[in-house]
Amino acid sequence: MPDNGPLTQAVARWVSTQRNRSLPDAVNHHVRRMLLDHLSGVVASSVGEVSAVVGAHVRRMYRGDTATAIGHGRVSPLGAAVINGTNGHGIESDEGYTPGSMHPTSVVFPAVFAVAQDRALNGQRVLDAAAIGMELACRIADAGHPATRNRHFHNTPVAGVFGAAAAVAVLLDLDEMGIANALGIAGSHAGGLFEFLGQSAEVKRFHPGKAARDGIASADLAAAGLTGPTTVLEGRDGYFAAYAGAEGRDWFADTVVGELGEQWRVLKTYVKPYPCCRHLHGAIDAVLALRHDHDIDPATITAIRVGTFAIATRHAGRDLDTVLQAQLSVPFTVAVAAVRGAVTLTDFSSESRSDAEIRAVMDTVVVELDEAAEQSYPKTGRPAEVSIATSDGSIYTHRVEQPYGEPSNPLSDSDLEVKARGLVEPVVGEAGFKMLADACWNFASLDFLDDLDASVRAASAR
Repeated sequence: MPDNGPLTQAVARWVSTQRNRSLPDAVNHHVRRMLLDHLSGVVASSVGEVSAVVGAHVRRMYRGDTATAIGHGRVSPLGAAVINGTNGHGIESDEGYTPGSMHPTSVVFPAVFAVAQDRALNGQRVLDAAAIGMELACRIADAGHPATRNRHFHNTPVAGVFGAAAAVAVLLDLDEMGIANALGIAGSHAGGLFEFLGQSAEVKRFHPGKAARDGIASADLAAAGLTGPTTVLEGRDGYFAAYAGAEGRDWFADTVVGELGEQWRVLKTYVKPYPCCRHLHGAIDAVLALRHDHDIDPATITAIRVGTFAIATRHAGRDLDTVLQAQLSVPFTVAVAAVRGAVTLTDFSSESRSDAEIRAVMDTVVVELDEAAEQSYPKTGRPAEVSIATSDGSIYTHRVEQPYGEPSNPLSDSDLEVKARGLVEPVVGEAGFKMLADACWNFASLDFLDDLDASVRAASAR
């Protein structure tokens, strides 16, 4: 256990202290990057089928008018968190944190925005709360990964709910004990199973929305006086014992609190250039590099071998009945990259999933464990090595240690805007994109959310 006392209490003490400090300039800028990336995905997802299903549920069960559910109008704070969190994860475009294999924005921003709107809070305080929540979510996910994933849990909701609870506790001005209680209550909400993998179970999209909602509930219940176990993280029957295993072997307390507030893990989040599971991106990058360097004709491909880390090898599904199945499939995305020289949102359409040329290349793909990649992931890299054999007997090989978008191989601000524009403009046009980008880079209030919502709904009505 760290020298500054029991783990949960140490975290609560940091949250209570950090809310009164200014964010470092680098963190402040990076949170705005994360916000633009998040909201561009929300906009693109808000016109989809899953959004419609969850929206109908929210209109029945979360009536209200104090928070904005983008594309669905005003609802209750819990309802807005559910929809916006679901849509943040709805097209697999959301950023993430490799050491923890989780997506903090899709949980924390929806929770923070819903409560801030409900309480008429604006300005830097909102971004400060989000930064605190995302930092904590990244650290908790990192501390138990890959043990948590190997126990079949989806790190985004199970760790994210603690970040959402902490962020909302900041907005509610809870004291240190109140924050500890909020975290304790959040532990009873932590959940999300990986059984969706390889199936057409869209509940994966809902996981961040659920965690955002439950983070709000945890902090609000603590504010009302409900107590939670203030040893929820480290206790014998606590989160890490249940979700990871033994301290020092399966999870590490120092990952949660070491240099907390000094070294910001949130700065190490990546931006996705392709709208699919991040575990697939190294292989996609490798195929694109080989295609560019060797001008490989897809019709001549006889075999594609993908060597990668163990968790990524589980994403070798070949059933393509749904968009989600395709977005979680190494064989499909590698084939798309080889045939089309890009992987974009439109490449997951039903037409693309049934394309004969893509299917033919997909049939040549084999996904295997690469021992060096396994040793590297998740702490030092996210590697993939791809070999492409062609009918003339040639074999071309390329290895990627860190996929494009990682902190060591980053998207610039301008490249991030290009990505965001590609997601937002098809829905709300150029003016809508410019409004959103300006609101994120120059964040001062949440007033723009209603204008963004109106633009999305107008597009849906066309």
